Amino acid sequence: MRRGLLLLTVLGIAACGSPGPAEQSRPPAVLRWGGDAEGGAPFVEADPGNPAKVRGFDVDLVEAIANGLGRRAQFTQVAWASIEQSVARGDFDVGMSGLEDRAELRARFAVSLPYYEFREVLAVRPADSLRVRSLADLAGKRVATLGSTMAYRLLLEAQQQHRVVPVSYDDDVHPYTDLLEGRVDAVLLDHVIAERALRRTPGFIIQPAVVARGHYVAVFPHERAALRDSADAVLIARMRDGTLATIFRSWGVWDDEQATYQRQLLARVDSAGGVVDTTSHEAAATSVLAYAPSLLRAAAITLGISVAAMVLAVLLGGAIAAGRIYGNALARGLLTTYVEVVRGTPVLLQLFVLYYGLSAFVKLPALLAAILGLGLNYAAYESEIYRSALQAVPRLQLEAARTLGLSEWQVFRLVRGPQAFRLALAPMTNDFVALLKDSSLVSVITVVELTKQTAIYATNVGSWLVPGLLCATLYLVLSLPLSRLARRLEARWHV
Repeated sequence: MRRGLLLLTVLGIAACGSPGPAEQSRPPAVLRWGGDAEGGAPFVEADPGNPAKVRGFDVDLVEAIANGLGRRAQFTQVAWASIEQSVARGDFDVGMSGLEDRAELRARFAVSLPYYEFREVLAVRPADSLRVRSLADLAGKRVATLGSTMAYRLLLEAQQQHRVVPVSYDDDVHPYTDLLEGRVDAVLLDHVIAERALRRTPGFIIQPAVVARGHYVAVFPHERAALRDSADAVLIARMRDGTLATIFRSWGVWDDEQATYQRQLLARVDSAGGVVDTTSHEAAATSVLAYAPSLLRAAAITLGISVAAMVLAVLLGGAIAAGRIYGNALARGLLTTYVEVVRGTPVLLQLFVLYYGLSAFVKLPALLAAILGLGLNYAAYESEIYRSALQAVPRLQLEAARTLGLSEWQVFRLVRGPQAFRLALAPMTNDFVALLKDSSLVSVITVVELTKQTAIYATNVGSWLVPGLLCATLYLVLSLPLSRLARRLEARWHV
C-alpha cells in the first residue's frame, strides 16, 4: 500500500512542469547505472560513431528514468554476469542490461517493474525447421545458449526430461555461427537476440513457437527501494505517454505482443494501486547440495582436459627440446620460431583461432580444441624446461659415455635423459598446476569446466563467497596430490 501511494505521489511530481529558477541553477544529481556494452545492441553497445558513449534501448530507458527523476545518467561498464554483484556492492545505483526477472533476484534486490516481455525461441537450420519445433524434438542434440540465463536453466530442465545437451556460450554471436556451421543443432535465446542475430547472420530459421516468456527488469540495492519506486513511477508515466513504445520501436523490438503486454501491465498496476510481481518461474535451487553434482562433473572435465593436455605438452615439448639440441639448423630455426610465437601470444587467442578461426577448414569438437590448445601452448614452455635440463647435464659425463662406445641414442637414454628428468620434475609439476588453472579459459569455446560452472552457480545464488570457496577447494584437491607426489620423487632421487 505504501509503495502504491509513493508511486502515485512521484507520478504527480513527474507530471508537473519544469522546476523553478533556484532548482534550475543546481547541477542535476547523478544516477549511476551499470551495464555491459560487450553484450551489444539492442540492450547496450558502444556507439560506432563515438565508442566512448553507449547506446541501446536500455540506455534510452535509463536516460528517460534519470530525466524523470531530475538526474543525469552516468554509465559504468561491468561484465553482464557481475552486474548483480556490483549492485550489491554499491558500485552504482541501478543495473540494466537485459537483466531477467526471477524469484531469487527479487529476494535479494529491489527489482523494478518488468518493463519488457521477451520470448524464448528456438533457432534451427532450414533443413530442420519442419522436424524441430520444440525442445522435445532435440533429444540427444546439442542446443546452444548463454550461460546463467533463463534459457540455460530451461535447457538444464530439458536435459533431464528430453536428454537435450546444453552448450553454454559467453556471447550471443557464436551460438548462431556455430549453428550454421553444424557444431550445434539449435539455439535457445530471447527473441530480441535471435532476431538481431538473423539480421546480422542470415541463414537460420526462428521457430514461431514460444518456449517460455520472461521479463527484463532494472535492479536496485535492497536499501534503495525508495529509488526503485520512484523509477517505477517514471516508467509507468512513460508507458502511458508512449515514450517507452517509441524507444522500443526505434530499436526494432516493438510488436503487437509487446503492446498487449504493456496494456495488461498498466491495467494490473491501476487495479493494484501499485506494481505487482509478475515473476512466474520458481526460484532455482541454490543450496550447495543442489549444485554439488554439477561442480563435481565440471571438476572431472577440468581434470580430464588438464591431464590430456599435459600429456600432449610433455610429449611434444620433449620432441621440440630434442630437435633444438640435436636437429640441423633448419629444424632448430623452425622449432625456435614455434616456441617464441606460442609463448608470445595469449593462450586465449590461440583457443579462439583453433576453434573458430580454423572452422572454415576443420571443425574441431570443443573438447578436442581445448586439449589441443592447452597442450600446444604448454608444449612450448615444457620444451624450454627440458632443453635447459638437458643442457645442464655436465659435458664431461657425455664425453665419457661416448668414449665408452655408447651411441648418441644410448647416451641420451642412459645418461642424459634420466638426469634431465630429475632436474625438470619440479618445474613440470608447477606447469601442470598452472595448466590446471588455465583450463578455466576453455569456457570461451563452450566447454563448461569447473570455473565456468562455478560462475553459473555464483550468478544464480547472487554471491561468490560459497561458490568461490568450493571452487578453490576442488582445485586444491586436484592439484595438491600431484605436488606431494613430485616432492616425494624429488626426495627419493636426490643425490
